[in-house]
Amino acid sequence: MHEAAPGHVPALDALVEALRQLPGVGPKSAARMAYHLLEHDREAASRIARALDAALGAVRRCARCNTLTEDAVCSICADAQRDARQLCVVEGPADLAALEQTLTYRGLYFVLMGRISPLDGLGPKEIGLERLIERATDGVVQEVILATNFTNEGEATAHVIAEMLRPRGLRVTRLARGVPAGAELEYVDLGTIARALVDRRST
Repeated sequence: MHEAAPGHVPALDALVEALRQLPGVGPKSAARMAYHLLEHDREAASRIARALDAALGAVRRCARCNTLTEDAVCSICADAQRDARQLCVVEGPADLAALEQTLTYRGLYFVLMGRISPLDGLGPKEIGLERLIERATDGVVQEVILATNFTNEGEATAHVIAEMLRPRGLRVTRLARGVPAGAELEYVDLGTIARALVDRRST
């Protein structure tokens, strides 16, 4: 019968491995988090577990824009005061949140399910471009603002979307280069994002 190695704690190992799934968290950081929660702050660990379980049960994607919401349609899409003629395309809900915090944009959004990345098996179909085309050509949208990240994948995604939408008579614009090359919107300061949005250019 196989015996566990001394000090081996399967449940702890499983927690460390789960924490490693978070972006930017390596094995050492995951281990530090796990030990801290179990040694020094079990109440925080319980709150995290409860909040995560509740979020998994309640949060879904908006039927119109794909962002995360507890309702069938998110509060932005349901807001009649938003300018339905403008549609801003972002890679994920965190990017939408970053743009909203600038308080400079009053249009609507479409959240892609990632970005085109052939090496990861993500093409136009996998990130929902068919739904985007349908949404952008509803007869109301006049301008599509491409706010994908300024990474190689984000630029390629913006190019593909522009090529698909331009023949349909829509104005297609791109965030200005105030956002540094290689940057992801959720990590860029709000003033830079706001200026890039205001100074957007035609593609």
